[in-house]
Amino acid sequence: MDVERIIDEIEQLQEMFEAPDIRPLSPSDLLAVNRRHDEMLANSPWFRLWQRYGVCCRPEAPELRLPGTGN
Repeated sequence: MDVERIIDEIEQLQEMFEAPDIRPLSPSDLLAVNRRHDEMLANSPWFRLWQRYGVCCRPEAPELRLPGTGN
């Protein structure tokens, strides 16, 4: 058993896993990250307001409501 070779292989593996992953995120990766983010902030009143009235996540189309116009 060559201990020095084994140590060298372990160090090479450590270097490989320390390198940043430069691959683009897949759609399923983005969904998982967004889901974890939403779960982490689920108890925040500000986040719930943003979810309810935010531009990107409400199901209905945006509508401008001006005071005094009857809308």
